[in-house]
Amino acid sequence: MSTPLIAIVGRPNVGKSTFFNRVLSQRQAIVDATEGITRDRIYGESEWCGHRLRFIDTGGFIPEDTDIFNAAVREQAQMAIAEADLILLMVDGRDDATSSDTTLAQFVRESDQPHLLVINKCDTMKHDIQGQSFYHLGMGDPFLISALNGRMTGDLLDGILNTLGLGVSKQEFVDFDCLRLAIVGMPNVGKSSLTNALLQREQTIVTPIAGTTRDAIDSYLKWHGNEITLVDTAGLRKLSKIKDKIEYYSTVRTQNAISGCNVALVLIDAEKGFGKQDKSIVDLVISKGKALIFIVNKWDKIEKSTSTVKDFTDEIRFQFRELDHYPVLFISSTTRQRINKVLETSWAVYERTKNTIPTNKLNTLMEKVMRDTPPPAERGKVIKVNYSVQVHKQPVVIALFANYPKLIKVPYRRFLMNQIRSSFDLEGIPIRLSLRKK
Repeated sequence: MSTPLIAIVGRPNVGKSTFFNRVLSQRQAIVDATEGITRDRIYGESEWCGHRLRFIDTGGFIPEDTDIFNAAVREQAQMAIAEADLILLMVDGRDDATSSDTTLAQFVRESDQPHLLVINKCDTMKHDIQGQSFYHLGMGDPFLISALNGRMTGDLLDGILNTLGLGVSKQEFVDFDCLRLAIVGMPNVGKSSLTNALLQREQTIVTPIAGTTRDAIDSYLKWHGNEITLVDTAGLRKLSKIKDKIEYYSTVRTQNAISGCNVALVLIDAEKGFGKQDKSIVDLVISKGKALIFIVNKWDKIEKSTSTVKDFTDEIRFQFRELDHYPVLFISSTTRQRINKVLETSWAVYERTKNTIPTNKLNTLMEKVMRDTPPPAERGKVIKVNYSVQVHKQPVVIALFANYPKLIKVPYRRFLMNQIRSSFDLEGIPIRLSLRKK
């Protein structure tokens, strides 16, 4: 079938919007303890086990007209049920079934649509026994979940696929590499222009007005048989300069896009140069542990000599020494100058994020460093690093087991990270050291 549509229905305040946001992995619907926040139908799309699923969040269903909105909300829920391929009837697991639950269950059964009963707010196993009091609704075996903390929501999504006949066998599911590439930077540096240049089509709106893009927009392309998701984001400004809530939420979406990417492309305007806000954006990407490529856009507008690229690169790295470890590209989105290097470099950095440093080689390096340049003694203590191992990827986290880990000072930690970088291929990837007691 085409992308199936799943309607989430139930009385007010049973957690429909919380579950909706949970499966979409974003706060798309407003959630509050006050009843009746959701009134219209809200649509969103998600993916589970390789299948795209569309969900409809509906307002709380109340059979009686206690205020002027109830009839309209009820009509919206009925329309969602009519168009859906599957209905999720959600109830509150901390209360017994109400008359509204019974009325709505009857309505769902009479629709002749596939349906599942979902008992929400079962945050721990002690709440699971409450599920026995809902069998009289005639909806079959219930799914007991907690939309708030995610408990058993995966089982519910599996149940949705099985009910729709979309179960995935091992032969059908292929776990392919998918690079998620977030394009970030200040307003009007050419993020949307770069997106369009890489896609070779006008995917996003481009104007000279700063702030044209307000949300994080996903686009998809295939590059040499590899799946790549481009995420065009809103420009990031200082919080003190954000004037309205739309720009605030745009900033939140951009930060979420950075958190969800594999590699971030940080763009600056070649004419404006590298400023404090650009440095803050680079710091944000590195602090989130994401691989980074630094891109100087609008390079076609710069008067150049034979040493312009070198001088510009040296100036950037002089202002921010951390960028010594990350690729710097000079491009023009409008003339497509060096555009091909963007995807080539991004994929190379992405491949490096999946590598693991061999433990034996890492320990050989640490033994040499300890022998040639040992850490300075502190408080009369001789410091030794006895063992090292990579314990995490994306970002790379190196665990160092020492006799006095708290006495290793920051300058020596930086020295160790530089030694690791110079010995292994880690360009574009942030490194973190985890000092532990041996």
